[in-house]
Amino acid sequence: MPIVNGYTTLAAVKGILRITDGTDDTLLEGAIESASRRVDSFTGRFFYQTSQTVSLYAYDEYRLPLVNDLVSVTTLKTDDNGDNTFETTWTVNTDYVLEPRDHDLQSRPYRRILAIGAKSFPIFTVPMLAGAQVVGVWGWPSIPDDVEEATKLLAIRHFARYNAALGVVGFADMAIQVRAVDPDVRDLLNGYRRLGVA
Repeated sequence: MPIVNGYTTLAAVKGILRITDGTDDTLLEGAIESASRRVDSFTGRFFYQTSQTVSLYAYDEYRLPLVNDLVSVTTLKTDDNGDNTFETTWTVNTDYVLEPRDHDLQSRPYRRILAIGAKSFPIFTVPMLAGAQVVGVWGWPSIPDDVEEATKLLAIRHFARYNAALGVVGFADMAIQVRAVDPDVRDLLNGYRRLGVA
């Protein structure tokens, strides 16, 4: 099975395990994809890129926090009269800017949209009525090295479970209990966890 939105490659994991044949490729690909989704679950975000149209709710006229990470904007529109039609198109660097401004230096995504011109984000009192619509690329600019390393560790562990009776991996006269959360994986990913949305 091909890996979908994986954070490492089959070749990288096979290299670590010193596997040179293709006998277990399907199992390894499944382990890599599963490990990638576990990273998503642990961090509360995803590191691949997807192009989507997303409706957003403004709580401030000049600041639009993003629930998900944003790589780039194709179009930003607002619904100014609450008719659920996004009729007003905004222009980057004239009507809005993306923050943080130094995201390129950190290789991190955008987290907010700020209104800088005459326009402002509409705020509606009607529940569930979005005031803004963003068409763009969501996710991360590139997969961070820590995320790739954590995915490798998780995939290798997942693959090893096929030979682990009752969660115990045996080596000669000793046995190692497989733990629920690998502390190295946790350390690698802690800096990427989303603990809440401002």
